[in-house]
Amino acid sequence: MKKYPSLAIVAAAALALSACGKSDDASEAAEEDTVEMPADELPAMEPSAAAPAPAPVVDASAAADAEADAVRDTANSAAAVAAAAQAAAAEGEGDEAPAQ
Repeated sequence: MKKYPSLAIVAAAALALSACGKSDDASEAAEEDTVEMPADELPAMEPSAAAPAPAPVVDASAAADAEADAVRDTANSAAAVAAAAQAAAAEGEGDEAPAQ
């Protein structure tokens, strides 16, 4: 009794695989879709205008300078914020009324 379900599964798999092939005539010989050519026989082709442009060459010293500038700008901004905070704190200390 256990053989019938496994036999049905095998039969269904065989039918599914046979349905995947596409051939109008079973006597036709299979043909390749692609043809390989030796590299020396390939026609010479110019680069296409639609081809992507090569990546720009980045100067390492320019990249290092840009990174140093970014770090310097960040440090200057942090110093400005700290100075503003100190100024605000100094203003707040002078406005306090004496405790009674």
